[in-house]
Amino acid sequence: MDKQLLEDRKNMLKELILNNEYYVPMKTKEIAILLNVPKSERVQLQEVLDELVHEGSIGVSRKGKYGKPENTALIGIYESTKRGFGFVVIEGQENDIFVSERDSSGAFHMDKVKVVITSEKKKDRRCEGKVIGILEHNITDIVGTYRSNRTYGFVIPDNLKIAYDIFVPKEKSMGAVEGHKVVVHIDNYGSHGKNPEGHVTEIIGHINDPGTDIMSIVRAYDLPVEFPEEEMEFLKNIPDEVDEKDKAGRVDLRELMTVTIDGEDAKDLDDAVTLTKGEGIYHLGVHIADVSHYVTEKNPIDKEAYRRGTSVYLVDRVIPMIPHKLSNGICSLNEGCDRLALSCLMDIDLKGRVVSHRICETLVNVDRRMSYTSVKKILADNDEEETAKYKDFVEMFCNMEELAAILRKKRFKRGAIDFDFPESKIILDELGHPIEIKAYDRNVATKIIEDFMLIANETVAEDYFWQEVPFLYRTHENPDPEKIQRLSTFINNYGYAIHIGDDLHPKEVQKLLNKIEGSPEENVISRLTLRSMKRAQYSTECIGHFGLAAKYYCHFTSPIRRYPDLQIHRIIKECLHGGLKEKRAEHYSSILTETARHTSITERRADDAERDTDKLKMVEYMEKHIGEEFEGVISGITSWGIYVELPNTIEGMVSVVSLNGFYVYDENHYEMVNEQNGHCYKLGQKVCVKVAGTDRLIRTIDFEMAGEDENDDEHEGYRKYKNSRVKKNCRNYKEYKKDGKGKRKR
Repeated sequence: MDKQLLEDRKNMLKELILNNEYYVPMKTKEIAILLNVPKSERVQLQEVLDELVHEGSIGVSRKGKYGKPENTALIGIYESTKRGFGFVVIEGQENDIFVSERDSSGAFHMDKVKVVITSEKKKDRRCEGKVIGILEHNITDIVGTYRSNRTYGFVIPDNLKIAYDIFVPKEKSMGAVEGHKVVVHIDNYGSHGKNPEGHVTEIIGHINDPGTDIMSIVRAYDLPVEFPEEEMEFLKNIPDEVDEKDKAGRVDLRELMTVTIDGEDAKDLDDAVTLTKGEGIYHLGVHIADVSHYVTEKNPIDKEAYRRGTSVYLVDRVIPMIPHKLSNGICSLNEGCDRLALSCLMDIDLKGRVVSHRICETLVNVDRRMSYTSVKKILADNDEEETAKYKDFVEMFCNMEELAAILRKKRFKRGAIDFDFPESKIILDELGHPIEIKAYDRNVATKIIEDFMLIANETVAEDYFWQEVPFLYRTHENPDPEKIQRLSTFINNYGYAIHIGDDLHPKEVQKLLNKIEGSPEENVISRLTLRSMKRAQYSTECIGHFGLAAKYYCHFTSPIRRYPDLQIHRIIKECLHGGLKEKRAEHYSSILTETARHTSITERRADDAERDTDKLKMVEYMEKHIGEEFEGVISGITSWGIYVELPNTIEGMVSVVSLNGFYVYDENHYEMVNEQNGHCYKLGQKVCVKVAGTDRLIRTIDFEMAGEDENDDEHEGYRKYKNSRVKKNCRNYKEYKKDGKGKRKR
């Protein structure tokens, strides 16, 4: 179409849609009739409308009607990336909206924005959009590293999703010097070509000072450390030991042989177990600290516990949900101490069925504080010394192992999925420096406690579901069908299949994991399967737990460190004391939806902070190993590099520009392909890498393939890229090339 003619038609349509007060949203055909556009020119009309939508000048509704952009705009949260582009997340909408850097309109990370759709979702391509308005800035303070200049400074954000450094005038720096970790308040969010500007409000410490690195993450996630004065004053009213009057009316279980089984360094012991075996029946008791007896609704401790939502377990410290006087004291099931508990007493047959149960307020006294290591020595290692030390408990531990195996077998039979990826255990010296990193040992003892807590959570959830009272459930929705379809296509390359049908059953996922166990492709398929799953969350609706293949599930077993557990303990106790009256039921119905939303968010925040502190210490650990070679497994592939995980769980990246030859990402097969010789790197492939460098600031570890020739001709590679048969799989070469060199926007 002639350029001038195109502009004329665009202006005509803008005039019609934007400036005509009588215009109502119309479809293409209706607009064509109104403007007397002949059928032969309607294709061109559609092209012009599409271009106006892509520009963000006009909007189009889900029904295909064109109107003012603000009338068709969606409201969501903009999440930026370090590569400039971002995504708008719309509440209640399954898929987010891709926004290119040029269409972001200067939106800052986590801004609440108005976005219009410029391109609908097509096959594997995301829906695309343009930000047309910024409604609210949600981030006002940023933690980062101060860099000094002669007349000014700037703060490099620790949050890698924030692509811009924050300019700080010298007089607003609070005297910060090069390398200080600081909190900067944003005064001006900047615009295209101009960085945000702010002033320093707090100096956390120098980057080389012990503890500053972790405290920077704590501040970045706005994790509350100190408890409010009001709460600490209220604590003075709580005794150190259980008052005799509080023991009245409870089921006394102090004569039962009772143990806690936890890690050696655990101090908040909120669960204990008892087990006896009768004629074909196991009598299992799961006893949970009755935190709700002391933390009543709306008292100062409860308000702060709700705000925190969860305890946070960082690599060098714990930020508790409730103060240590409770979590390590009267609410901790310490050995030899009378403690108040809420117990789930279950009779379980030899097939793992809970044939009867009772949930009640109890009084317990723990006989032994056991560690996972000790129980493992007794059951798995047949350690004579440990067995003799705990000889009175050995029979009970053997019965526990039996019952746990029965429960696990029953759970797996119904389809429960077990992704057994190793967690990291990071050991620090007295100054907080990492001296050893290894995979966390998941042994027979940890599995016993996992199995017992799971069956208690299921039993409680089912009981209160059928009582039809307001409740908080732990739910895990079925995976997104598109992701499962993509997984199905991928595993076909290896000769595997997964039956999808109308709705995927968890048993199909479990069958797949069983089939690939021990195969060369086990790692790659397991990881892709995990990435196809949704995230578990809290909900007032009992929609089941896909990963556990459970119809009913809740979190009942950790009220010391999870607010949802504490909340349902209150509901349970009210039900035990005469049932929920109508007014109380209405009260819980009114607050639980927000409680579920809030605690799901605080859980995610804690998980992210824990992951970031782990990554930080892994980077620090690998600083001592630059130049050394390690064997690892390819754990991820993107257009900009290959991620490799070492046996000790440390993960680093091999940049695509460091590879010998020109490699292009084939996203259909999760491979990095060399166009010169056809060589490719695949997910799950074992490789040998050399540590090339580390960066504490952005928490990255750079690997190189051991033995690769680093003298790659980039221009020759780009020439081959232009003629490549797979170039369509590398979405944006210029963008990848820029990021591959590690450049930052200023």
